[in-house]
Amino acid sequence: MRTLKNKRASILQLVCVAAFFSLAVFIIQSSFFTAGDNGSSDLNKYFKKEIQILSDFQSSVKQCVANRGFGLTASIVDHCKLILKFPQGTNSTWYNQQFKKFEPLEYNYDVCDAILLWEQYRNMTTVLTREYLDTRPDGWLDYAALRIAQLGAKNCSNRALCEDHLNVILPAKPPFHPRQFHTCAVVGNSGDLLKTEFGAEIDSHDAVIRDNEAPVNEKYAKHVGLKRDFRLVVRGAAANMVKILNGSTDEVLIIKSQTHRDFNAMIKLIPNPVYLFQGIVLRRGAKGTGMKTIELALSMCDIVDIYGFTVDPGYTEWTRYFSTPRKGHNPLQGRAYYQLLECLGVIRIHSPMRAQRTQDWSDVPSREMISRAHAAALRLKRGHVNQAADSGQFGSCKVWGNVDPDNSGPISGSSDMSDVRRNSNYSKWEVMPFGSLRKEAQDHYAQMGGVSLYKMDGNRLDDLVCVRHSLKSEA
Repeated sequence: MRTLKNKRASILQLVCVAAFFSLAVFIIQSSFFTAGDNGSSDLNKYFKKEIQILSDFQSSVKQCVANRGFGLTASIVDHCKLILKFPQGTNSTWYNQQFKKFEPLEYNYDVCDAILLWEQYRNMTTVLTREYLDTRPDGWLDYAALRIAQLGAKNCSNRALCEDHLNVILPAKPPFHPRQFHTCAVVGNSGDLLKTEFGAEIDSHDAVIRDNEAPVNEKYAKHVGLKRDFRLVVRGAAANMVKILNGSTDEVLIIKSQTHRDFNAMIKLIPNPVYLFQGIVLRRGAKGTGMKTIELALSMCDIVDIYGFTVDPGYTEWTRYFSTPRKGHNPLQGRAYYQLLECLGVIRIHSPMRAQRTQDWSDVPSREMISRAHAAALRLKRGHVNQAADSGQFGSCKVWGNVDPDNSGPISGSSDMSDVRRNSNYSKWEVMPFGSLRKEAQDHYAQMGGVSLYKMDGNRLDDLVCVRHSLKSEA
């Protein structure tokens, strides 16, 4: 009898516990739904100032798109979300074989994320260095192996083997600095360049950045200029680097993804500086050399002017100024995104249709407005209203390292380089005295406390490798 009573008591306790648990779940779920209903009002309450700044910025971006987009319009969803729309009747010629559909006529963007990403590039280093591999967790063991094609090993447990592949293109610390140049021209390969004569204007920039196998010669001089300072190349183009350089001894080659033993053999014979790009997503089929060229430029330049990107209405095929048309680019998506970047103050677009009107960029948001919007977006992202409470300019640093101020590290190179390379000026960027940098670059370095920022992988905002240098060592 007592056993039966105990069983009933136990069952009653279980029922009570189950009822209490169900009630608790109901209360929690109700609170979530209530928070969801009031989430917007809570956001407005605690981030009222930030939301107003971003809303004003969105309005400015919308007006910029209307003025500069040749029919593109911007619809504001909220203080961060924006939709860029092409006018009805726009001819979508690019067919996506994977999804069996043509390009859409509208694109959704998060302006807050976009401004955080691209303003971050103004403080970045985009060249692979020894200090990066030393600081990144398993940088030498795992990551270094990803930057070497046909290594013959899964990792760099034999570090000497990997160093043998990388030494010839691996500087100890960044050879280039944020704000190193005032104006930079990024020259794409579009056939639209033949419709203009931008050559002299391109050459007037402090630095000119080209990509892949685009020729620079008298034949195309009036269209694309003759100045050649930097060139970002994919692996296929890097295999032809001697032909690409065509006798130039100063043009810097930056390989987009991986080095290769054949590349190294060529590098050891030429007098040009050659490095590896840092910040690429290492996956099969990764695209976007033009976009990476803009990232490279923004990490060194105050103002980035782009030429030879097909951004005008009426695009029907991907053309190149030096060869027959090819397939492969989605023109409407590219045109929309480049227009967004111009209205975020990242780039200035030059094209045949824009050449027909006065370019003054007065309808692009000012640097002051962009800086305020960036600060507001950053506070929203980190959840702090009080700017002093957040982590400042290093809040995105995931990994920290320090450089010995008494050891500048080795210059890129190898013992088996040819005399041509050994006696050339290939290392000029690595040994350039800090005092010879333009004042804006020196001031930025001091403002950053001597810290170099690197992307860990791709475009993740909160995943940086940060390396601290002694300010005294650069005095």
